[in-house]
Amino acid sequence: MTQRVIEITSPSFIPEESLAAGADPARLFTRECPLALEIGCGIGDFIVQRAKQQPETNFLAIDIYNKGCHKTCKKVDAAQLDNVRVARLEARYLLTRYLPRECLSAIYINCPDPWPKKRHRDRRLVNREFLQLAFHSLRPGGDLYFSTDFDDYAAQVAGIFPSLEGYRNCLSAPCALELPGYPISKYMRRFLDQGQPIHFVHYRKKEGCADAVPLPAVAQGFRVRWNRAENE
Repeated sequence: MTQRVIEITSPSFIPEESLAAGADPARLFTRECPLALEIGCGIGDFIVQRAKQQPETNFLAIDIYNKGCHKTCKKVDAAQLDNVRVARLEARYLLTRYLPRECLSAIYINCPDPWPKKRHRDRRLVNREFLQLAFHSLRPGGDLYFSTDFDDYAAQVAGIFPSLEGYRNCLSAPCALELPGYPISKYMRRFLDQGQPIHFVHYRKKEGCADAVPLPAVAQGFRVRWNRAENE
């Protein structure tokens, strides 16, 4: 059964057709500030809290689900936040087609689909190729935050970073069970209230890193089929 697509008329919503490949993303906002990206904004709990914490940062929040984008926009508008824009896009598609290199001050990935069955784990968003792609998108000194309620997913992601040049760990261990000041969404709170921990990974792109290598080959998203002609 096909779900009804909700029309989103919020001024915070950015339709894909309004994005021009390689254009300056600062034009999406009323003032020029560092730009951060949340991948998988869900219903907007995290991004509203973070945008309030950091009013001098612009945030682009994306999700592949229409309903999530709609709910996020409603929260953003209710909070009267002018430093958040929302788009319905797949992360790899956005990073490879619409955002220029080294334009992001931070990337947030909170509790993405863990694909818990072993035979499905190659569908997980965060893998070596994705972290290389994120490296290209982050400016020097930019932060990458990853959180998950699945300990094996956290261990997998934390285990990839040491093999990648140009990142440094901002924690005293590969993973942490809390990050002071980090917003906790309703989804995270549900697990914490049940005694199930959230695992955090936090790495930073080193200053002065050379970033002249081509973009890595990135697999298409499992749920989003990209136009084949665009990949030829």
